[in-house]
Amino acid sequence: MVVVVLVAVVAVAALLVVGRIWRDNRGRVAAPPVSSTTRTAASTPRTISYGSSKDQVYDVWAAQGVEGPAPLVMFVHGGGWTQGSKDTASGPYKAVHYPQRGYVYASINYRLVPDVTVEDEAHDVAAALASLLAHAGELGIDPTRVVIMGHSAGAHLVALVGTDESYLTGVGLSESSLRGVIAIDGAAYDVPAQVAVGGLMHDRYLEAFGTDPARQTALSPTAHTASPNAPAFLLPHVQRVDGVAQSKELVAALKAAGTSAEEVGFPGTGLTGHAEINRRMGDETYEATPVVDAWLAKVFA
Repeated sequence: MVVVVLVAVVAVAALLVVGRIWRDNRGRVAAPPVSSTTRTAASTPRTISYGSSKDQVYDVWAAQGVEGPAPLVMFVHGGGWTQGSKDTASGPYKAVHYPQRGYVYASINYRLVPDVTVEDEAHDVAAALASLLAHAGELGIDPTRVVIMGHSAGAHLVALVGTDESYLTGVGLSESSLRGVIAIDGAAYDVPAQVAVGGLMHDRYLEAFGTDPARQTALSPTAHTASPNAPAFLLPHVQRVDGVAQSKELVAALKAAGTSAEEVGFPGTGLTGHAEINRRMGDETYEATPVVDAWLAKVFA
């Protein structure tokens, strides 16, 4: 009887968590923390530093059930360029789901504004990837099959690295080092346009990108869509007006340049939907997961 009651309590708590908007210690919307139960379900990650800062570190999980080198999915967390971490902003499913799909999965930290610039953050994304590929043999990574994935600010960063080749060439790589980019519910692909919209996040955008239109444009993936780009882009998003508009604009610019790109919309609105698409990515009962899985299977084939 006690066991039954405990199970019921745990189930109710889980349902409450699913419907809750998590906030960090500064009251900002964030992904919920990964539970110890979920961590136990995943294999034990290996943690590797890729720079001298305590924030230049990543966790990497081995692919399961495969022989030989496996494709790599590298995830970049969000947090408005000023906060977030691989431990609290990656969601509870990815580190279980992608290794079970036969992929090596890595989740990175990077240095944050205002201690560094957004340019430095993009450099960190490239440097983390270079480190993973430098360890490819021991980590079981196939260096010819790599996708970088990010959410929110992380979506902007992976899209920037996937369009402005200078970040990859700065660490000895190129856009041909990638098979593709998955940018989840970003809204800063055209920074000047987004700053002009204003709204709830306006101060955050100004903190990250400043007021110089030339710099804002230089940090806009949409402004870098002339070749070379990563070979393929997938932009899953919910129904936020700015996120939809920015995703469509980036996809149109990429297609005009001859790059394979698609955007796919899913239910969800506001910051609740924005958090959910990241938190539930990798949950096999969530409708975006099989869409992303099919795209990954195609680009890794």
